[in-house]
Amino acid sequence: MLSLPQLIEEDVAVLDAALGDLITRSEATAALVIDKGGPLIIERGNCDDFDTTTMAALAAGSYCANQAIAGLVGESDFSSVYQQGVTHSLLVQNVDDQLLLVVIFRASLSVGAIKYFAAGTTQLIANQMVRARERAPDEGMDLVELNLADTSSLFQRREPAQQRAV
Repeated sequence: MLSLPQLIEEDVAVLDAALGDLITRSEATAALVIDKGGPLIIERGNCDDFDTTTMAALAAGSYCANQAIAGLVGESDFSSVYQQGVTHSLLVQNVDDQLLLVVIFRASLSVGAIKYFAAGTTQLIANQMVRARERAPDEGMDLVELNLADTSSLFQRREPAQQRAV
């Protein structure tokens, strides 16, 4: 699996704007971009009523389990998982080999409309991740292996890629 590329301010701004646009256009409650291993990358919308860190981990697990089910029924993959609730529903949509888009929305909204708007969002996110990987192809991190007790290695100043010795 690919490691998450190093994200800069431009990447975060594009992801944030894409999620904001999705929420506005679809009337969803919240949207998250998560790593397929479970870590939360970014969230947008009204997330106050949700434990988004736990939701990210569980949504990633649910998506992974559904991929296994896809194999059992002869499908190469299922591109999304839909969870219908009484007050809220959840759509987990594949973005690329590394990321998932999670959309939380009122159960009264049509999942078809959410999928329609999510399709454009997933493409924007995937395109930005390609740009981030191309900017620094040899740099990245596996968020699942991160030591959250000691994050000091993440916050070190690094010299630009073009100045490093080859």
